[in-house]
Amino acid sequence: MNVSLILIVIMAVLFACGVYAMLERSLTRVLIGFLLLGNAANLLLLVVMGQPGVAPFYGAEGTASDPLPQALTLTAIVITFAVSAFLLALIYRSWQLGQADTFTDDEADLAVRERRIEVEETMDDEAEYIPDEATTDFVGVDTAPITVLGSRDVPGIVDDAPTDRPPRRDGGDGP
Repeated sequence: MNVSLILIVIMAVLFACGVYAMLERSLTRVLIGFLLLGNAANLLLLVVMGQPGVAPFYGAEGTASDPLPQALTLTAIVITFAVSAFLLALIYRSWQLGQADTFTDDEADLAVRERRIEVEETMDDEAEYIPDEATTDFVGVDTAPITVLGSRDVPGIVDDAPTDRPPRRDGGDGP
């Protein structure tokens, strides 16, 4: 059997086991699945790299291996390490808070899951039409966080920026 075929089979098994482990509700199994997926991706890049034993630069043999998969493998190792450290921090924090690393559905998730399609359609039908001219919820409200000042609001502001609107016939600058 060829070495590449063995690596392909091992890579496929790692991908399958990694995806299966990531579908669990336990964060520890998600971490193990992510590590398996990271190693499978590294094996994929190893298989794609080319002929084994050939240097990634022109040497005495005259052939070269592609150096890009080697750089991608190093990058994948670093990314796997960083995400694994983040998942370990999440696992540690969830263990501190709840003495377990499994997630359970809360009441809102269960309510959404139990809703029927008819309820979803009636909710879509009852949605209000929001005009496109209002870009924020604070338009015309005294407690708006942003106040747009114009030349009429403050006497010291001179609004001499060019506009796309034609000037008014009476000489004013407004609409």
